[in-house]
Amino acid sequence: MRKPLVLAALVALSTTGCVSQGKFDAKALEAENFAKGLNDEKGAREAAEAKVKALEEKIAELEQEREALNTRLGTAESRLTAGAAERRALEEKNSQLAALNDELARNTKKLAQAKEELEKRSSEYENLAQSLKQEISDGKIELSELKGKMTVQLKDKILFASGSARVGKEGEEALKKIADALKTVQGKIIRVEGHTDDVPTGGGQFPSNWELSLARAMAVVRSLQNAGVDPTFLSAAGYGQYQPIAANDSAENRSLNRRIEIVLAPK
Repeated sequence: MRKPLVLAALVALSTTGCVSQGKFDAKALEAENFAKGLNDEKGAREAAEAKVKALEEKIAELEQEREALNTRLGTAESRLTAGAAERRALEEKNSQLAALNDELARNTKKLAQAKEELEKRSSEYENLAQSLKQEISDGKIELSELKGKMTVQLKDKILFASGSARVGKEGEEALKKIADALKTVQGKIIRVEGHTDDVPTGGGQFPSNWELSLARAMAVVRSLQNAGVDPTFLSAAGYGQYQPIAANDSAENRSLNRRIEIVLAPK
């Protein structure tokens, strides 16, 4: 737009005779160069503006890519955090499962041992019951089992005369059968316990029921040892009248309290 205006001004000057031809040509060249410079500047400015616009578009595009990358990074971090939490939870559950498996194995082992022990006790009980079948049937002997402890109970009249601590013939025969059964018992202590009623002994050889009950228990221990029971498993105890199984208020009840108990208990 400026070049035609400059030329027009120069033409006007030339027609009025205000300038010489040489000056006119110089001014025309100057105007042409100026116009060219302006055009070059305009082109450069337009190119710069285009470049700036391209850069702005590129920056916007990069901003979008950065936002997308940030979103993906956040998602990846969330997944990583969730994955780590899941892994920790899985490790904890595996640890709990291992502990439960260990406990199950221990309990299974204990159950197997308890079952084996029960079967063993049942076998021992059955052997004793079979060996003493007739005596149990005749009411001379009672056999019981409670909490792993097996007890053979004998009435004192089967073993001893009144006020005596010497085992009689009938008692020796019964103790021999019991000894045969006890020889097969393993891992048990055999404790012979003597019990009396509350009637005083009257002095003499046994000043009190303590001495009488212990002497009778010792006599049974000797009979069992003589019949072949390992003496390292045997022991004797006397309880006198102090562990009755019935009230000492009748002849029948006092007879129940006068007894020998052979107790088989785990070592």
